[in-house]
Amino acid sequence: MSVAEPRKIVLFRHAKADWPQVDDHERPLAERGRMDAAVAGRKLADSDITLDLALVSTAVRTRETWKLAVQELPHRPRTHYEERVYEASPGELIAVLNETPDDVQNAILVGHNPGVHGLADILAGSAEADARDRMKRRGFPAAAFAVLSFSGSWKTLEPGVATLLDYWAPSE
Repeated sequence: MSVAEPRKIVLFRHAKADWPQVDDHERPLAERGRMDAAVAGRKLADSDITLDLALVSTAVRTRETWKLAVQELPHRPRTHYEERVYEASPGELIAVLNETPDDVQNAILVGHNPGVHGLADILAGSAEADARDRMKRRGFPAAAFAVLSFSGSWKTLEPGVATLLDYWAPSE
């Protein structure tokens, strides 16, 4: 696999969480979140992106989101639960992604706002069609995802190097 081939990264915000009397890290998905996570998985399957690696926050709601979404994909990627994704800033998320091995062509990061939305904004130096306008208009609600493409090694991923290819949110 050549580092010259464009790589894809999907930035996926966890689905709608419930608010029971538990620590934030332990919050589960709400019923609507469970439905939206599966729908998001079907939309990802429709995108025809073969994911090699999933980097998932250790929070309950992100793990549940991924468990429901990945069931809809034709190919199950290797999954790594990463503590550093929980409450991470865009810069911290870039640092995590920079550690991705170069044999990984396409990856998905399942995390939280404001980090995931901020990362999509920061990475996207350009955008196709109306993807940026839709993302600006909608923000990054629960279960939304952005698909970006960049060339080079994962170590070279930095602000402005990617193209925002697509954006989807449950009400799209």
